[in-house]
Amino acid sequence: MFDNAVTRRLGIRYPIVGGTMMHITTPEFVAAIAEAGGLGVLASAIYRTPEEFSAALDRVRELTDKPFAVNINLFPMLQPNDNNVLVDIMAAKKVPIVETSGHHAPEDLAGKFKRAGMTWIHKCVGLRYALKVQELGVDMVTVVGYENGGATGKLDLGTIVLIPRVVESLKVPVIGGGGISDGRGFLAALALGAQGVIIGTRLLVTKEAPVHENLKQALVQADETETLLLLRSLNATHRTWANAAAKRALELEQKQAEFDEIMSVVAGVKAKKMYQEGDVDLGVVSCGQGVGLIHDIPTVQELFDRIIAEAETIAKRLAS
Repeated sequence: MFDNAVTRRLGIRYPIVGGTMMHITTPEFVAAIAEAGGLGVLASAIYRTPEEFSAALDRVRELTDKPFAVNINLFPMLQPNDNNVLVDIMAAKKVPIVETSGHHAPEDLAGKFKRAGMTWIHKCVGLRYALKVQELGVDMVTVVGYENGGATGKLDLGTIVLIPRVVESLKVPVIGGGGISDGRGFLAALALGAQGVIIGTRLLVTKEAPVHENLKQALVQADETETLLLLRSLNATHRTWANAAAKRALELEQKQAEFDEIMSVVAGVKAKKMYQEGDVDLGVVSCGQGVGLIHDIPTVQELFDRIIAEAETIAKRLAS
């Protein structure tokens, strides 16, 4: 029922993209998403050296023969390597799909993507950014509404307005996200004109997600009001779970603390340790409002099959 331009172009069973998550979308998790019928996206910013990145690509290929993508990060603070070098490695290894995201359009990389024959997806939070990358030759655009976890941008537009506004203005397929956790949200995004969805927070609470069980259980218990917007004072707004670390960071911002003091609380090394050791108040974790719709911890395959089955059931009921 949901075979369309996105599934055909990307070579995936379901029009579902797994959101890129720092320290989480590892080769193993990317492969689990791919094997379940979606598009897994490897987070290139995890890797400190080109050699580590190259080995990660090889590891994905060991685990799955399904298509996958790599995220090239355009946030200056999250670029441990030269993106030109990473794209050259991807081209040499014939990675089929690239996703870009960050503060600006990758004008210097667009030609590289085309010459390598990659399908290029750009993720952004507003129409003007989408139009810019369409001019550069992007193949698909992902837009995420204000409900989403992680970077929310400056526009504060909700998913239900953002998706149709972008769809009506672009010629390329649109993937939509922001708060999507189940078949209801999936079908709603398609009804708004998207041809695929991107899911992040819901995938965080799956059996294969490489985070501690303590965090998964805490997010199952969380509701839709338990998120915070951090780093707006630094022009880098992120929606996170409202744990002790996030509340401390927000308090420092409100007091106009020094940059280094704020960053010491939200540092990625603390989040990574939280994922590994299970102290759920140690670091900050990106988390969307869709956390309120999470009630269990399925496998990725169970989650995707459930989303599609629920969406099909609702679509048939509405049609009748």
